[in-house]
Amino acid sequence: MISASRSEWIAPFTGLQPGQFRKLVRVMAQRGGEAIADGRPGRPWRLTLPDRVLLVATYWRTNLTMRQIGPLFGVSHSAAHRVVDSLGPLLALAPVRRRRVDQVAIVDGTLVPTRDHRIAERSKNYRYSTNLQVAIDADTRLVIATGDPQPGNRNDRTVYRDSGIADALAGRPVMADGGYRGNPDVIMPYRKRAKDVALPDWQEDLNTVHRKVRARVEHALARMKTYKILRDYRRAGHTLATTASGIAFLHNLAITG
Repeated sequence: MISASRSEWIAPFTGLQPGQFRKLVRVMAQRGGEAIADGRPGRPWRLTLPDRVLLVATYWRTNLTMRQIGPLFGVSHSAAHRVVDSLGPLLALAPVRRRRVDQVAIVDGTLVPTRDHRIAERSKNYRYSTNLQVAIDADTRLVIATGDPQPGNRNDRTVYRDSGIADALAGRPVMADGGYRGNPDVIMPYRKRAKDVALPDWQEDLNTVHRKVRARVEHALARMKTYKILRDYRRAGHTLATTASGIAFLHNLAITG
């Protein structure tokens, strides 16, 4: 069985080094992970807190079903469900401390295939998806905010405002690609006014710099999607926001150590 007591299981199933994982467990204990009972007050968990944290991270990392995850940890699939439901929200990204107003954020959206059609819509990938907005700090490359997932047939320009991420980034410079036109507070690349009219050299140079910097958020999204649950989300749609936020927290922990 998989257990956090054996360090060789940690990196493959969490993306974290053993020291980073121990730090994660301490954070979960501070957030009340030890106090949560299994189903009813006073009922102890069969798994220790480190094993429960490992179970949640393993579930996100592999996207196995509960009937597959449970036996790997020596518990029933219903117990695995309760672990994910109770501990997953505690892993959510902590609010960002106040930062300098000149500290630049970069925002981009990604489509998350989502089976809950109450929140998902057919998108450009021809699957039922949700549009998840993610913002990182341009200097540290840490995720600083995730938006509430919106139907996948909505464009980034609209989702940026409706997902709440615009409010989370208010008061700081924000970079994005050309899909965010209509949001005057977002810094976007220069666009040709006519098809056959070339941009001035200085605008082309600025666009080149803009692309290089903006690529950092694409790299962050790629790292987040190593957690395969963001490639085929089978859970209820309303849980996606906290799942994405928790994965962002693990991403940040992997970077900072």
